[in-house]
Amino acid sequence: MARARRNKTSQPSRLRDLTLEKLIPNIITVSAACAGLTAIRFAIESRWDHAVAAILLAAVLDGLDGGMARLLKATSDFGAQLDSLFDILSFGVAPALVLYFWSLQHLGGIGWALALFLVVCCGLRLARFNTMLGKQPPHTKGFFSGVPAPAGGLLALLPIVLWLGFDLSIMYHPLVVGGWAIVMASLMVSRIPTYSFKGLKVPQPYVLPVLILAALFFAGLAGSPWLTLTIASGLYLATFPISRRSYRRLVAAAKEAGRETDDDTRQRQIP
Repeated sequence: MARARRNKTSQPSRLRDLTLEKLIPNIITVSAACAGLTAIRFAIESRWDHAVAAILLAAVLDGLDGGMARLLKATSDFGAQLDSLFDILSFGVAPALVLYFWSLQHLGGIGWALALFLVVCCGLRLARFNTMLGKQPPHTKGFFSGVPAPAGGLLALLPIVLWLGFDLSIMYHPLVVGGWAIVMASLMVSRIPTYSFKGLKVPQPYVLPVLILAALFFAGLAGSPWLTLTIASGLYLATFPISRRSYRRLVAAAKEAGRETDDDTRQRQIP
C-alpha cells in the first residue's frame, strides 16, 4: 500500500486546462509567425509590396502579444520561448529570403551567404536577449542591447521600400542590398543601446499628441505607405545617437550613486 501511494504521488501532475483568454497571447504569436512566413510566398510570386506588408503585420502583432500577455496575466516561459522561436522566422528567415529572391540571388553564392548572415545574426541577437532576461540592472530596463529583431527585420527591407516608393533603381543593385543587409545584421548583434518603447510612460499632457501622431502614422500607411515607412525608419535610426547618450548618462548616474552608497557604508563602519 505504501509503495502504491508513493507511485501515485510520484506521477507528474497533469497540465492545468487553460481558458481561451489565456491562450490569446500565444494565438497572436502564432499569427505573427504566419504573417511573417507568408512574406516568403509573396516573394516567390514577386509580389514585393505584399511581402513587406506581411512582415510589417508580423511586427505589429509581435508588439501586441507581450502586452496582451501581461494584461491578461498569461505570461509563461512557454510563451516567451515560442515568441523567440517565431521571431527568428518572421524577422530573420523571412526578410533574408525576401531580399535574396528580390536582389541578392544575382550575386550567386555570395548573395546566399549574405542572406544566411542576416538570419544568423538575428538568431544570435534573440539568444542574447533571452539570456539577459531578468539580469539587467534597473537603470537599463528602458533599453535594448542592439536593434531588436522586429525593427531589424523591417529595416533590412528598407531598400525595397525605397525602390517601391521612389523608383530608386540603385536600391535594387545587389551590392547595395548586400551592404545594407550586413549593416542591419551587425546592428542587431551590436551593443548599441536602443530605446525600448514598450515600457515608455507618456505624461498626461502628451497623451493626446501621441494619439494624434499614431493616427497620422496609420493614415499615412493607408494613403502613402512607402513614404510613411521611409520617414518612420529614418526617425528610428536617428534615435540611436540619442539613446546612446541617454544610456551613458544613466550608467554614469548609477555608478555615482553606487560610489556614494559605498562611501556612506564606509563612514558608518568607522568607529
